[in-house]
Amino acid sequence: MNSNVQSLKAFLGRADRIALVEVAATKGSTPREAGAFMLVSASAIFGTIGGGQLEYMAIDKARQMLGGGTRYPADETRIEVDEVCATLDVPLGPEIGQCCGGRVEVLIRLVDGSLEQQLIANAQSEEAHRPHVYIFGGGHVGHALAASLALLPIHVVVVETRSEALEGMPETVETRLTPMPEAVVREAPAGSAFAILTHDHALDFLIAAEALKRDDTAYVGMIGSKTKKATFRSWFLKSAEGNEAEFSRLISPIGGNAVKDKRPPVIAALAAAEIMTTLVSHAPEAPGSASAEKAMAG
Repeated sequence: MNSNVQSLKAFLGRADRIALVEVAATKGSTPREAGAFMLVSASAIFGTIGGGQLEYMAIDKARQMLGGGTRYPADETRIEVDEVCATLDVPLGPEIGQCCGGRVEVLIRLVDGSLEQQLIANAQSEEAHRPHVYIFGGGHVGHALAASLALLPIHVVVVETRSEALEGMPETVETRLTPMPEAVVREAPAGSAFAILTHDHALDFLIAAEALKRDDTAYVGMIGSKTKKATFRSWFLKSAEGNEAEFSRLISPIGGNAVKDKRPPVIAALAAAEIMTTLVSHAPEAPGSASAEKAMAG
């Protein structure tokens, strides 16, 4: 399974000289928060500080420090430079073709061995603490949902009882083949999200019941109709020893019903947004902010 850490290491290993560009401070409306960062080499970039003219200016200055590029003309941009470090204080106004209205301080440093190891350690820590999303079912919607979630800063696990259903999953997605997928729910870390959409309604019910009995989940969603949800409720209360408070936490159908489109990619897009919104609202801080602040330390 490919990971952000592997991608970071690969980028760091491809160039002899790299600059770290970080958002050191912000005021007012800005494209990214303090702590956002990117890496710049002579021919490539890794990450982003928000795009637009601000990012172009930062890339240009970074490449000056790396030994190439041309100076960016910006009358209201204060640049303080030494051999290995530069600070840009940039107003996000019409002078640079942006209308955010805020102000950003960007710190640019050349990456040495110590900073490289710090960046890798921070990325490893962030990856280890990413929220887990478990997709139960590798059918059409399961594949589409895995593809949508694979783009996000979360750890995605697709659980299946059929080996062929796990073929063709995105390389950043973990897959698990098991005859008892409901057991995976018990082993999941606190704060996990569960999207339940197997090929078997009875199996859906078992998995959903396990997830709802946990009081530390961020999201429990099950694909289906109003009839399926009503049938599950009856079974859950009468046969699975569930209660109304637990049942009330079930999201079904996943992705909501505001959009009347049952094509798998559409369901997946709506469900991915729903899951990510829930994860962010349950997070103690914005995802990635802690690691980004660590990257700025020192």
